[in-house]
Parts: sequence; structure tokens; C-alpha cells
Amino acid sequence: MQTIVASSGLPADVYSAKCPTRQVLDHIAGKWTILIVDALLATGTMRYSDLSRRIGGVSQKMLTQTLRQLEADGFLTRTIHPTIPPRVEYELTPLGRSLAVPIAALRRWTEEHINEIEEARSAGTAS
Repeated sequence: MQTIVASSGLPADVYSAKCPTRQVLDHIAGKWTILIVDALLATGTMRYSDLSRRIGGVSQKMLTQTLRQLEADGFLTRTIHPTIPPRVEYELTPLGRSLAVPIAALRRWTEEHINEIEEARSAGTAS
């Protein structure tokens, strides 16, 4: 059964440039999104500083942008605790937790095949 996109009334189609599913797929497939969701799946709730330390190489700007987009898409919630300084925590929603299986599968696949990928890259640069 084809899913219908509520905003347009048209069938969901990630191959269509105009379909909002394409934008969501772009967000989910982003490297920072996958790492943020995977980190939150492992720990449940994390503070911004903990996420920043856990995900090596992410800039403050990219982490902030990605967290805002994940919140806007309904994948996580942001809770501000009224302390001085304010403490901000992030937690996956049920929708965000529904990404657990595909993200874990991608992480495992990458870890299992990294040697083959590196060999292919090396072979490509040697020619």
C-alpha cells in the first residue's frame, strides 16, 4: 500500500524532488544525524556537552543545526532545566527510537566492511 503525503495528497516518492520524503531522507542519512541518534539510542538522554564530546569532529554549529532539525522533525525532544547555567538535555521520541534498527544495521555493516572499503580505496588511488 502506497503512503500518501498529507500536505500534498500525492504518493510518497523519495525520487521526486518535490516530495517532502526526500528532505526527510536527506536529514536522516546525514552523518551527524546518524551519530546523534545512535548515541542517544545507547544512552537515553544526553546533554549537549556530552553529545559534543561523544561525537568527535562535529562542530558546535553543525551539532546545533542537526539537533534543531531532529527536534523540528519530531525525532527528539529538548528539555531545558531551569538551573544556572541552564541545563539542556536531549532524548529521542518514539519516532526517533524507531530508527534504532536501521541505524544499528548501518553502523554494524560499516564496521564489518571497513577493511574491504579501505582496500578498494587503496586500489583506486594506486592506479
